[in-house]
Amino acid sequence: MSDGSISQDEIDALLSGIDMGGGGASGTSSSAPEISDFKAVGVKKFLDSTVPGLKANLESMTGKTVVVVDPGFELNNREMFLQNIPEMAVVTTIDFSSGLPGDHVFVLSVELAEKIVSLVNHEEKAEIDDMALSVISEVVSNYVSAEITALDGFGLGGVANQPAESVSVPKAMIRLPQKEFPVFKYDITIDNDNYAMWEVMTDGAFSKIIEAIQGPEPEVNSTMNQNTSQQPTGGYNGGAQLNQGTNMGQMNMGQQAQAGGFGANPNIQPVAFPPLQNVVTEEEQGNIGLIMDVYMELTVELGRTKRMVKEILGMGEGHIIALDKLAGENVDILVNHKPIAKGEVVVIDENFGVRVTEILSPSERMADIT
Repeated sequence: MSDGSISQDEIDALLSGIDMGGGGASGTSSSAPEISDFKAVGVKKFLDSTVPGLKANLESMTGKTVVVVDPGFELNNREMFLQNIPEMAVVTTIDFSSGLPGDHVFVLSVELAEKIVSLVNHEEKAEIDDMALSVISEVVSNYVSAEITALDGFGLGGVANQPAESVSVPKAMIRLPQKEFPVFKYDITIDNDNYAMWEVMTDGAFSKIIEAIQGPEPEVNSTMNQNTSQQPTGGYNGGAQLNQGTNMGQMNMGQQAQAGGFGANPNIQPVAFPPLQNVVTEEEQGNIGLIMDVYMELTVELGRTKRMVKEILGMGEGHIIALDKLAGENVDILVNHKPIAKGEVVVIDENFGVRVTEILSPSERMADIT
């Protein structure tokens, strides 16, 4: 970090106690859990409908013949996933904004990213700079669009995604879902060279995709249900004693009900949830102390608007653009692109400034994020 700043991913990693050396959850199994045959069929149908779009997209952008071998699929946790990817990677975050829940991340080997960018920009060996990352974002965006189109064909409409953002980071800094999550691995061949790309989503999004393709998974018809129905007639005397005890309890309850009458209604009250509060543990407080002297990006957003392409191309000097923010309305104050407060614009000497008028509560911050 040459400018002394720290990214939001680094902050989240420190606060959550993640091992920045690449470790993950401790005590987890090194073998990937298996999925049912029912879900495996759904995975194959999903990939059969989307992989041709990935191949066509890469060939269109690179001008080369691209081969995508049958992708692999498995359930991973953070530790297992990080063991299978290179130390440095190009990561594209393209979270779902509607229709499907949770995170959506693509991880490319640096070699694959360099190869794609070199072919797109007609360079010998491209460096992974901002322009290169924008090319990777476009590649991923095009493929996700193909995925959304395929899902719409399966009856899962209304799926949309946020704009893609790509970064080149150590693997320990990759933001991943908690617990177990599905991973698709794409083996891609360009110019006879083999590369790898991984797609990660949440288990909730994966379950909705499989249900849209396959329908609800049938219940397992195990012998457990048969054993349960046969158990009262078996040779275990405890079952008979339990039934006798239950009958005696029912008789006593019946006598009490007759004595006390049936007219009393229970006192039912709605469930009340406490408001969201910031609860900082001692461990988190210690982690926060590690970053107290680190600079963070603070942005004041004056307003936004949308214009048609012809209006943008027709802009010239002196053109005035009206924003969606009313005059005198408080502006948003963001830290690392996340809203934390509101304020009013002031002038300090020759600079603009902002006077904080309101600190957003946790519930308001959640509403802004969602």
